[in-house]
Amino acid sequence: MVEKRPMATAARVSMATVAARAGVSGQTVSRVVNGSPRVDPDTRARVEAAMSELGYRPHRAARALRTGRSHTIGLVVTTLATVGNSRMLQSTAEAAAERGYALTVVTAADGVEAAFARLADQGVDGAVVLNEASALVPAATLPPGLHLVVVDARAGAGATVVHSDHFAGARAATQHLLALGHETVHHLAGPEESFAAVERERGWRDALAAAGRTPPAVARGDWSAESGFAAAPALGPATAVFCANDQMALGLLRAVAESGRAVPGDVSVVGFDDIPEAANFLPPLTTVRQDFPALAQRAVTALIAAVEGDGTATDPAVPVVVPTRLVERASTARR
Repeated sequence: MVEKRPMATAARVSMATVAARAGVSGQTVSRVVNGSPRVDPDTRARVEAAMSELGYRPHRAARALRTGRSHTIGLVVTTLATVGNSRMLQSTAEAAAERGYALTVVTAADGVEAAFARLADQGVDGAVVLNEASALVPAATLPPGLHLVVVDARAGAGATVVHSDHFAGARAATQHLLALGHETVHHLAGPEESFAAVERERGWRDALAAAGRTPPAVARGDWSAESGFAAAPALGPATAVFCANDQMALGLLRAVAESGRAVPGDVSVVGFDDIPEAANFLPPLTTVRQDFPALAQRAVTALIAAVEGDGTATDPAVPVVVPTRLVERASTARR
């Protein structure tokens, strides 16, 4: 009978080994591992290179005992079916990993307080709350010690707020259509309870008011392409439509084509988000670009600053606003 022996495992590389390879102190390696800003960029790069060469992996459980933090943050969503939420999930996971934090995702299907309780049970250091779930935060009771950043909410939501400049983006989209000679611009809006939808509608109204135009009646969808298609009849004989997101714009493009009209010959259409597929719509869609990686970076940076208490925490009374940019393509033309 042949005796089975356990497979040999490689010894765990220590911080001391990394420090010797990089020519720095163990304390400097510890600071790099824990994401401290008090490390010279060149030194940080040298330590990270040594970690990579040696195959060093931080021992998360030991670090949690040492620092009192789990180095895990949560992400609270109501759904991942929307393009914005799925892109924010990817960008937030990448931003957290860059700072040495793991990410755990929970849904608010049973309410945001239940989601917070699940995160507290898992020992997370803090959480980012996305979009639709953000509207539920002001009325919620937070577990003690749970740091929070909310994406797409008004300042004063009880936590640090980070959002794209929906207002300025919508205003730029509307001004673009007016500058092409359209008498007015119709709006296919998002859900009334959505902060982003409200801000985009506000930017549309502001641009029309500044141009001396009375805003037409709003058509409304639920962010889906199907709702954009269904809302088309409510827009009547519009020659210019600003859609609150690219998915609804996609549905509108189909509806216009099926009605026998052409984009942009008869109707100019602008979306919002600049999803990767927007450049391949027929015609390619003029839209407002949201910088999802920057949005996630700002949210994660603000959250980790609050968790680590390094003196760079954002004032909760002042929202962090990420710029947007109009991207012109072939779905708009001069009237």
